[in-house]
Amino acid sequence: MTACVLAARSLSSGYQGVAAIREIDIELRGGEMVLLAGPNGAGKSTTVMTLAGALKPLGGSVEVDGQKTGSPMFQRTRGSLGVITEKRGIFNQLSVRDNLRLGRGSTERALDLFPELAKRLKVPAGLLSGGEQQMLSLARVLAADPSVILADELSLGLAPIIVKRLLAALRQAADGGAAVLLVEQHVQVALDYVNRGYFMSRGRVGLEGDVDLIKSSPDRIQELYL
Repeated sequence: MTACVLAARSLSSGYQGVAAIREIDIELRGGEMVLLAGPNGAGKSTTVMTLAGALKPLGGSVEVDGQKTGSPMFQRTRGSLGVITEKRGIFNQLSVRDNLRLGRGSTERALDLFPELAKRLKVPAGLLSGGEQQMLSLARVLAADPSVILADELSLGLAPIIVKRLLAALRQAADGGAAVLLVEQHVQVALDYVNRGYFMSRGRVGLEGDVDLIKSSPDRIQELYL
């Protein structure tokens, strides 16, 4: 089994000293894509932002390659971590080409991943469609070949065909050896791409397991969403 590259150990985190997640245990290994799901307010984004270093734990720890870390997000993303937030993280006034240049990977690599962007290189990113903006955000991250990818609500507001295109790109990254954690509301679609999943409710993990276990637990998933 591939070694764990990123983990939450009894992790609690939140805002202004108030915990939004409690006693979370999550492991990510290279070569797998893992779903993090649950209803709105369950604590998914808080979990991702704490794993990324944007939030400091209130309890427990984050481990990278088996070692506890407290480094901030900007340091982690300079290394082997790639983060895609629900806000897409693009610079609207800059062209697609200049947005790609701000990443750690090459423009050529980004266009290999998403050739749809090749004809839009001179266009300000703010004028792209929502799907194109998310392709741009993901292309910039994937072009750097990160070993760990955290993707938060990648498909928010996008058409199903675009969602499948983005998920396929993340699956390809996992098949290439990356560890991918995906926060996704389109659970049934995501289950076609992931290896395992964690389902959260009220700040805690209520169900975890491989994709076959999750598919066989619709009643438990419904309970967590209610």
